[in-house]
Amino acid sequence: MDKQKSISHNFIMNVILSMSSFIFPIITFPYISRVLLPEGTGKVSFANSVVTYFVIIAQLGIPTYGIRTCAKVRDDRKALTKVFQEIFIIGMVMCAVAYLLFFSALTFVPKMRGEKTLFIVISSTILFNAIGSEWLYKAVEQYTYITMRSLLFKLIGVISMFAMIHSKEDYIIYGAISIFASSASNVFNFIHLHKYVDIQPVGQYNFKQHFKPIAVFFAMSCATTIYIHLDAAMLGFMKTDNDVGYYNVATKVKLILVSVVTSLGAVLLPRVSYYIQHNLTDEFEKISRKAFNFVLIVSMPVAIYFMLFAKESVFFLAGGQYGNSITPMQVIIFTVPIIGMTNIMGIQILVPTGREKYVMYSELAGAAVDLILNLILIPPLASTGAAIGTLAAEAAVWIVQFYFLRDMVKDIAKRIRFGLIAIASCAAVVCSLWVKLLGLSNFLTLLISAVLFFGVYAVILLAAKEPIAVFIVHQISDKISALLHKADC
Repeated sequence: MDKQKSISHNFIMNVILSMSSFIFPIITFPYISRVLLPEGTGKVSFANSVVTYFVIIAQLGIPTYGIRTCAKVRDDRKALTKVFQEIFIIGMVMCAVAYLLFFSALTFVPKMRGEKTLFIVISSTILFNAIGSEWLYKAVEQYTYITMRSLLFKLIGVISMFAMIHSKEDYIIYGAISIFASSASNVFNFIHLHKYVDIQPVGQYNFKQHFKPIAVFFAMSCATTIYIHLDAAMLGFMKTDNDVGYYNVATKVKLILVSVVTSLGAVLLPRVSYYIQHNLTDEFEKISRKAFNFVLIVSMPVAIYFMLFAKESVFFLAGGQYGNSITPMQVIIFTVPIIGMTNIMGIQILVPTGREKYVMYSELAGAAVDLILNLILIPPLASTGAAIGTLAAEAAVWIVQFYFLRDMVKDIAKRIRFGLIAIASCAAVVCSLWVKLLGLSNFLTLLISAVLFFGVYAVILLAAKEPIAVFIVHQISDKISALLHKADC
């Protein structure tokens, strides 16, 4: 295989990919939220949350396991083909099982049966994810292809939403277009598989070797899904579609920020797995240190900023009728740095080194905390209670993973300039918070305050010559120079 793309290139591509999954909805959401209102957006969000559980059954932990396993043999097409076909067949069998369970639930659960058409439309994501095999493309680090293909379908989706959704009764169309934009591109993945693996069955499959590790990853996926999607599902069953709609808005910004800080971990998984397989310990440790530093430098200020400007963010994103989304957003935004750190500890360190069972333990702990707190807090506090449950769940995950990696994390923490991050963040708050007093529109308030907040934060880090900040600036500068050079040519 040709020399792998640089980590920085893959990271940028994966950030664009991850961001597009939420940026495009945010482009349309100010329009969609005002047309469909909290009830309509809540119906779609509830359906997505429920169907996600069937998607997890179909995927069986394969997305993460497939990346790690295929990355180890990516230089050998024959071995890669055999491993891919074994995992793909397992995935298709589980896809059939998931659909059997889904249609059974659709028949017997009144809340689902009442929106039968919507649930069937949303369930198409089960099949799209099964045939897409995106884990193979990530294992061979084809992030440019994944990103460009995905952006095309999302752009079509954005145009379709503005063209086809005009009343609150169009929420099913909204659900269908959302699935098309996020998952339909997986059909192209299926068509282009032959570029990386042979399609003709190789036979002599050894499925048994995958069962035990897949079972662990499946447990991890189930636990993660519980505490990520349980909130909206429980809100839908215990409260109203409006409450789900409020919570959906509260999580929008959080999801964008999480996509940025976790993109690095997703990019590093195949590279780290390769390093571990070839005993390149120094490279593994170097990448881990940089990843932790990056996550903290990026996630802490953005969490602080959006907590301070939650009202403006919610009103700009969804409109004045979503005032009940403000407090949940202020609570849940602080999951961003926690998720960033657990993503590095779990996906980059524990999984590649074969200690995924510890990730499973942490996520089971998070699921238990989320379930208990949701049962207690959702009845009196609705969406705010769900947000508190999610924050506590993510904290529980971090505590368990830190326990198993405490020596390594403590060593890395000694090299991170926490004081500098705190000083820069405080200065950024002082220099931007006064913008609220000007009485400007939500958009102008966010624009001016963001420029001041992140500008001051970046200047202080660069003045102190913080390594990661300097590295990021150099990478951006190099990319711009390269583009200008190509333009001159």
